[in-house]
Amino acid sequence: MSAYLQCMSHTPLIGHVDPSPAILAEVDAVVAGARERIARFAPELVILFAPDHYNGFFYDVMPSFCIGMAAHAIGDFGTAVGALSVPQKLAEACATAVLEAGVDAAVSYRMQVDHGFAQPLELLLGGLDRCPVIPVFINSVAIPLPGFQRARLLGEAIGAFARTLNKRVLFLASGGLSHQPPVPELASVDARMADRLMGSGRNLPADEREARQQRVILAAQRFVENQYSLHPINPEWDQWFLDILSEGHLAELDGLDNDQLSTLAGKSTHEVKTWVAAFAALSAFGPYRTDARYYRPVPEWIAGFGALSAQPSMQIDE
Repeated sequence: MSAYLQCMSHTPLIGHVDPSPAILAEVDAVVAGARERIARFAPELVILFAPDHYNGFFYDVMPSFCIGMAAHAIGDFGTAVGALSVPQKLAEACATAVLEAGVDAAVSYRMQVDHGFAQPLELLLGGLDRCPVIPVFINSVAIPLPGFQRARLLGEAIGAFARTLNKRVLFLASGGLSHQPPVPELASVDARMADRLMGSGRNLPADEREARQQRVILAAQRFVENQYSLHPINPEWDQWFLDILSEGHLAELDGLDNDQLSTLAGKSTHEVKTWVAAFAALSAFGPYRTDARYYRPVPEWIAGFGALSAQPSMQIDE
């Protein structure tokens, strides 16, 4: 058995509001390098930790964590549409192991996912169905949110399960780093939007989905002009967070509560809990080493854009 990890920011704004060609080429090179390393590793199973943006999970039932027994990508912002290749029996065994480890995680046999899941599968593996994948949702926008400690414990439980498999397992994490795009909040929206957040936002008509996407695009354009029109990107915090992961000090994040994180780095920065869960999963394979670290603030994408790879210091062969 062996493991590899790749964490990477996602953005729905690629192709809609882009930075300079030089920065695009730089990011393309980062993605290409990650894709090449993953291809060399040749994963037999992918465990993908990702958030949602009120496209698949709503306040009718909002779990902190959910493991998909089957999943379908909706294709927002031009990302891929279709079914993920979820190995149902293996996903069921994973969910059982997580519960037995003392971590409460919901399950879904009809998980609906958006660009947060689809983009890494497209960019890093070449499509939604190129490799068996267990999708793991971590709630990163809908209060109340799980904290860093719970995300770490979830990852540790999943990593312990993965370690029992005689497979090459790739842990992917999608999201972050510091950012706060215009995501609606239940406490401050009108009745119509509240109804959308409570579940009627599933399967939006095409014109309403397009209007929603245009609001994000316009917000990004304004943010490029005035980086205080939204919560500013925080490169210092982002680099500190990458240091924490690289040094294996995941438990140090346990004391950072959700309000503090939102104040420091923006309300959508909670997506970085997917990175923590992935690194915690990898830690089940022993000490790890990181490489291919990348970071750049990209206002056009309303985010600190980062990437980080890791693998066990000594792969286990059994």
